[in-house]
Amino acid sequence: MGNGAKAQQKRERGKNEAKPAKSQLKQNEMAKTIICSVCRSTFLCTVQKNELVVHAENKHSKAFVDCFQGYVEPPPKKTK
Repeated sequence: MGNGAKAQQKRERGKNEAKPAKSQLKQNEMAKTIICSVCRSTFLCTVQKNELVVHAENKHSKAFVDCFQGYVEPPPKKTK
């Protein structure tokens, strides 16, 4: 059996054992928990506060607290 036949067998096995593709889109949509109260734009829960401040100042010319009243800063990460 040559190398070509081995490669063909591997491709056929791969077709038979094909797993459905996993998408991250649903998890990303669920993680959008920060909402601007002015324009209702959603932001991922991992967004940093300075990015939200830039949004409030550039998009709305308002202070951070005017756009994100319910924002709670996440606890700092533990370092070893």
